[in-house]
Amino acid sequence: MSSPVAIVTGASSGIGAATARRLAAEGFHVLAAARRTDRLAGLVDEITAAGGTATAVMCDVTSDESVAGLAEAAAAASGPVTLLVNNAGGARGLDPVESGSVADWQWMYDTNVLGTLRVTQALLPALEASGAGTIVIVSSTAGFIVYEGGGGYTAAKHAQTAVAGTLRLELCGRPIRVIEIDPGMVKTDEFGLVRFDGDADKAAAVYAGVPDPLVADDVADCIAWCATRPHHVNVDRLVVRPLAQAAQHKVHRVG
Repeated sequence: MSSPVAIVTGASSGIGAATARRLAAEGFHVLAAARRTDRLAGLVDEITAAGGTATAVMCDVTSDESVAGLAEAAAAASGPVTLLVNNAGGARGLDPVESGSVADWQWMYDTNVLGTLRVTQALLPALEASGAGTIVIVSSTAGFIVYEGGGGYTAAKHAQTAVAGTLRLELCGRPIRVIEIDPGMVKTDEFGLVRFDGDADKAAAVYAGVPDPLVADDVADCIAWCATRPHHVNVDRLVVRPLAQAAQHKVHRVG
């Protein structure tokens, strides 16, 4: 039988790439979707070398036409589309509301919220046709807790969390479950660099002195665990933080 198909957006780095690797190891054929096809090609080679299967799909979640192409790639896959991981997202800036960049806010909303909307709408028919579909939405603890300087990002993640909860209600009775993953501090190569416009010192300062922050593989492990439970088991929300982070504003640092 053909392998079930998992679609992972934002798969060119960080949590998305780690999730693609892990799901391939779990037996899924992974459609790894992102804008940077050069990185996707390397990821697919890595997955193949490890004995898994994957296909690179160029996709910009802020583009209707690009997302339609992702749906076409899913329709052409040989196996049933059973899993969608809406991972594409990110933050820009750490400015207070009074001086925040409208362009940054717009980018965060379009990528995190409308990106999730576009991809979910495009893939829902295939997920339902499988008879056992799963939608994973990678949000953040910023989806239910605000902090100074994070107005744009927390607003976008609150909206993304609202989408997940609403979708779960609207799909009740249909064979699609909706799972929300909310990580706290995750140290990846690019999240902070994007947020601080390439300033590596500012990006590193966020994690300075934090012993063992989460890494991408930790979140990928959570996603895979939720997605591989028996289909009648719906993990509505999984909140995961490093041991050093008791809450958004309570972080143990050393040195």
